[in-house]
Formats: sequence, structure tokens, C-alpha cells
Amino acid sequence: MNVKDTQTSAGGTPQQATHPGPGSRPSFGGRWQRRPADATSRRLGGDLVLYGLSTAFASYTVQNSTLLPHVAWADVAIVGYLAAAAAVLGLIYVYLRLPAVRLGGTVTRATLIALTWAGTALLPLVWQAVERAGGRLDRAQEEVVVIEQAGARLLDHGTPYLGRDAIAALPVDERLLGYTPYQPGMAIFGLPRAVAGDVWWTDARVWFAVGTAAALLAAVLVLRRPAPNPALAPDAGRADSAALLRAVQIATVFPTCALTLATGGDDLPVLALCLLALALAARGRYLGAGLAVGLAAALKLFAWPVALVLLVHTIVHARSVPGGTRSVVPRFAATAFGLPVLALVPPLLVDPAALVENVLRFPLGHGLVASPAQSPFPGHLIAQAFPGGRVVATALLVAAGLVIAVLLVRRPPRTAASAALYCGCGLLAAILLMPATRFGYLLYPVAFLAWVPALRPTTPTSEGVSGAANTSPATAS
Repeated sequence: MNVKDTQTSAGGTPQQATHPGPGSRPSFGGRWQRRPADATSRRLGGDLVLYGLSTAFASYTVQNSTLLPHVAWADVAIVGYLAAAAAVLGLIYVYLRLPAVRLGGTVTRATLIALTWAGTALLPLVWQAVERAGGRLDRAQEEVVVIEQAGARLLDHGTPYLGRDAIAALPVDERLLGYTPYQPGMAIFGLPRAVAGDVWWTDARVWFAVGTAAALLAAVLVLRRPAPNPALAPDAGRADSAALLRAVQIATVFPTCALTLATGGDDLPVLALCLLALALAARGRYLGAGLAVGLAAALKLFAWPVALVLLVHTIVHARSVPGGTRSVVPRFAATAFGLPVLALVPPLLVDPAALVENVLRFPLGHGLVASPAQSPFPGHLIAQAFPGGRVVATALLVAAGLVIAVLLVRRPPRTAASAALYCGCGLLAAILLMPATRFGYLLYPVAFLAWVPALRPTTPTSEGVSGAANTSPATAS
């Protein structure tokens, strides 16, 4: 609504001068006026906060980290985060000062996220891979070396694992690298180096990044389209653009993910495949969801809880959705659990004791060396505080698992969004209570919780803001 002021012309005739009210945007080149907060300004403000905090984290890492790969990452990433923060400040100014220039929307922000991911994750990754290929031994975390060695053993012996006796025969300071505490599928990322030798593009992190990007892109494409058969999908409508963009931002440029990908990286393809599985489940494509989470579970045990939560969701969906079919449950289960079990067959046939030593005994603290995962979370602090502390921490972890199991039975996830909420909260509890854990594992619950809004379809209210079509309201769990 316009505010009208009475002015007098040169001839003495009263004239009405029209000025923009508080809810309208000033004209191009006009005097800047304070505008009330709206959706675009809030999103840009959120971007500024995220990039600002990320810059602070990278700066802190440069000054305080004792891990050389982390410091090398931060030296490059801090420039990327500063550039992203400056770009957002520019977008905010243009949005407020020059309304005729249409910036600050989904396309602009998505482009900035892609460039920031390239500058804060991919560029440091390639930089370190090149320096490592040139002889630098401090340009990768231990897990990169472990996975590449596992790939070579898989190629030569049919199993990625060394037995306990073989590990004991190694020098004491090399026994930790003799353990491969992953599922057999992880060794695939080490095959390029085993086949082509020590060049930068055979670094396992390069292939972690390729797998992560492919899975995340597939998840975005799935969520940007409505379900082909809305009657059989729990969340049939397209995802809200802003929520999906924020979710991708958390899974890529947030320091827990960018740092992990550039220095180690093995968790990122696991996370991305789980997010793809949730996206496919939201569209009623349960066979695809089973394939995605099954591939993730063939890489790392962290995906198994996600597969269990999605199994419960699939069962509830098959029983409650009109026109649904219960055949989706066996199809999902066959792929989600059949793929990781199938991946275990070759190591079991070659050396089952080596599989148990690496995948079970070492993570549980019964290996020849202790796990270096010792972030000061409650479970680790309890385990170290007094004799028997590990038993107490394990008991608390089991109790948390039982509580979540009871909740899954009494209030099962009826939508993919509620399944992601269960995954995020459950993994957060597990990471905090595990006797041996890493700070970097927090990328799982953070990403799952960030994807909860993205997995919900648009509503009539959000449609007007995002421009996304609404075909079905979200079903609450």
C-alpha cells in the first residue's frame, strides 16, 4: 500500500507524491529503504552465517590442528569460504539495493554452492592428491592408504583383509594400517591405484568424490520430480527448492563434509547413497531405495541402521498406502540386505578369520592395536574414566538402541522424512555413546537431519515461495 504525501507544484497546485511503502521494493537507482525480512533475505542470511562459521572453522583448523592433511585442507578452503561469504554479501546488497537485478534465487544460490564445493572440497582434494603422488606422505589420512592397500589385496588374493597372524608379523608402528575395518565393497575404491599405480587420479579420494557427486545428483533429480504414481508414494509432490538446496549445502560445503572428503573421504559415498535411498523411498521407488542403501551397507556398517529404519518404513507403507502392494517389502529387503551379504561371500570363502578380525574384533577393541578414534564424546570419556568404563559405555549404547527400536515399533516412520529423522537422531546417539568414535562421524546425523525438510513435498503455502508444484501434502508420522 502506498503512502501519499501532499506537495505543491510551482504553480501552487497540490500534487500527490507517491513513495514506496514498507512492503515494496525501491526502484532501480532509488534511495535504499529498510525492507522487512522475507524468504529470500532469510535464505541469503542463512548462507552468510554458514559460510562465516565455516571460515571460522577453517581458520581455527589452520591455527590449532595437529593433523597435517587437515591443515593443508584449511589453507585452501579458507579462501573458498571467504569468497563465498563475500559473494553472499554482494547478493544481499544487490537484492536490497537494486531490485531490478534478479539475483538471490535458487539458480544463483545453487551455482554458488557448486563453486564453493569445488573450492573447499574438490580443489583441496586434488591438490593433496597431486602432492601425494609427487612423494608427500602427509597429504592423506590413514584410511586412504588402508583402502588402497585393501584394493591391492582384493585384486591379488580375493579378499581385502589381512589375518591376525599377518598383521602381527608387521612392524609395530605399521599394524594399525594392516587393519581394514570396512565392509568388503570399500576396497573397490582402492582398485584404480592397484591397477594404474601412484598417480593423482588413482587416489581413492578422487573416486570417493565421483561416487558422492553421482549419488547426490541422483537424489536431487529424484526429489525435483513428483512421484510417477502418487497413490503408491508416501511423499508424492516435488521437494521444496529452498529446503533441498539447504540440504545439499549441508552435505557438500559444510566443513564436516568438505574436510572429510578432502582428507579421507570414505564416509561421503556411504552418506550420499543413504540420502539417495531416502529420496527414492519418498517417491515410492523401494527397489531403487534398497539398491542404494544396500550398496552403502556393502561399504560401511554405518549404513545398516539406515537400512533397518527404511525396512520398517517400507513395511508400514505397504500396509497403509491405498493400492499398495506388499511385494515391495521382500524386494526392498532382498536388495538392502542381500547386496552387503553377497559382498561378504568372497572374503568368507578365502579367509573367514581375517574378516572377523578386521570387521568385528578391531572395531570392538579386541584387535592387536587400539583404534585411533578417540574424540571426547560421552561414550569415550566414560570408557576412559574408570575400570569397566567401556562396559558401561557399551551398555548405554545398547540401551539407546533398544529405546530407538521400541520407538520404531510404537511410532514407525510413515514417510521418508520421518525415517530420516529416526536415522539422524539414532546415529547421533550412537556416535555420542560409542567408546571409540570420531568427530567426523557427526556428518551422518547432521546431513540426515538437514534432509528431513527436503524429503517433505511442497505444500500450498511453500509453493508460492519456492515455485514448486504441489501434488500431495506430506503425511505426518
